[in-house]
Amino acid sequence: MIENINLDMVNWARAQFALTIIYHWIFVPLTLGITWIIAFYETIYIKTGNEEWKRLTKFWMKLFGINFAIGVATGIIMEFEFGTNWSNYSWMVGDIFGAPLAIEGMIAFFMESTFFAVMFFGWDRVSKRFHLLSTWAVAIGSNISAIWILVANAWMQHPVGQQFNPDTARFEMTNFWDIALSPVAVSKFTHVTSSSMLLASLFIISISSWFMLKGRHILMAKRSIMVAAVFGIIAGTFTAYTGDKSAFEVAQNQPMKLAAFEGLWDGETNAGLIAMGVINSNKKPGDNQDAFLIEAKIPGALSFLANRNFNSFVPGINDLIYGNQAHNIIGTDEKMRRGKIALNELKNYKNAKKANNQLAAKTSLGLFNQHKDFLGYGFIEKPEDIVPPVSITFYAFHIMVMLSTMLLIICAGCLFFLFKDTLHKQKWFLLVSTTSIFMALLASEAGWVVAEVGRQPWAIQDLLPVSIARTNLSTGTVQTTFFMFLILFTALLIAEIKIMLKQISIGPEEDK
Repeated sequence: MIENINLDMVNWARAQFALTIIYHWIFVPLTLGITWIIAFYETIYIKTGNEEWKRLTKFWMKLFGINFAIGVATGIIMEFEFGTNWSNYSWMVGDIFGAPLAIEGMIAFFMESTFFAVMFFGWDRVSKRFHLLSTWAVAIGSNISAIWILVANAWMQHPVGQQFNPDTARFEMTNFWDIALSPVAVSKFTHVTSSSMLLASLFIISISSWFMLKGRHILMAKRSIMVAAVFGIIAGTFTAYTGDKSAFEVAQNQPMKLAAFEGLWDGETNAGLIAMGVINSNKKPGDNQDAFLIEAKIPGALSFLANRNFNSFVPGINDLIYGNQAHNIIGTDEKMRRGKIALNELKNYKNAKKANNQLAAKTSLGLFNQHKDFLGYGFIEKPEDIVPPVSITFYAFHIMVMLSTMLLIICAGCLFFLFKDTLHKQKWFLLVSTTSIFMALLASEAGWVVAEVGRQPWAIQDLLPVSIARTNLSTGTVQTTFFMFLILFTALLIAEIKIMLKQISIGPEEDK
């Protein structure tokens, strides 16, 4: 089974999916975050009756609509790729993965699209309060959509509430609520939505800062920044908290990912958290090279983050590959041995069932159940293959943390200068805040790189490697669609940027 794997096709399929989600994730966090701020702007308008808040709301709503339309297009393509490039995955986990996606389509997307039309076209057709209700409904619906997508992704990171059916070779759901309310799912949802609100705040701050630099729409810009900066500080603080919770869940359920994003090769007690470092890219499992060319650590912080105990042991990459008896860590070679037993007994079970040999089938099923938790390791060729790309994961994690901290400072700076009524005079700060949206986008993309690259080589953690999840397509077919999507997504991105820039240059229009 392993011998027939076309690794070139697998790598191109991975590249295509990475391309799709990178482009898709340019649009999604803005959609998730800005809807709440727009709803808040409209609430102020309804409470005050001030037409300036209405103009402001309609302006940001227009930019949201442009972004939403492009995001939907890339999202649909991404879901189709599960069937085209990852059909084995779709078959094996459809019973579980399909449920959250179906709920998203039937409830969240319906709710979102129903009120979307009222939100955009109902200003003079429905009452003010019903229009406000529609705006809040779009915000809620957008984030309900995110819940189910993130639940599905969290299950891939930590597969709970399921069992493997040896008769169908599929993972089947045993408890929906274990999946929907798993700590990983809760942490992922809260972290993604709070970071999305931070990004949306910086989107508004960036454009408003540009208006102030140009001396245009000053009152609108100040009001926009005031609300967005408050949202940004709250969201940024909560993002840091949920990020800590997410890292704790990673330490408990995906210790290899934690070791990768901290560049920890050998386990340590009272392990330090890397504040700054340059990875030694030549470092290999089991060698004696230094892990870093330059490093600065916060003593004990990684141990506390991973186990809530400064003196606890945090396993490194080598411990997880080769085992560590002192800390009861099973080596990958032993997991591979058990995984191969599981695969072999699964094959024997099916053959015995076909031959109607009930005793042999029962014996094989019993042995399979003893080793089924290591099923995915039966497809691993060598222990070192379970190590994700360390340099990419490490730098992505630290870029995310560094930029998120800077964005929080920018939000605080906006409020400070607004309260002093000197923001319009701080040209240097306005220049920085104008570019802050690019920092926010980079931080957001880096977060997904950590989540997905750090999970490699697994499609489902410990149970299904990416190499087995693929479709039997030729490399050329996937290459062709890769470049087709690259051209399409780039064209969509350029189109969005041009439309956005045109609307921004026009600015908020007076009601006719």
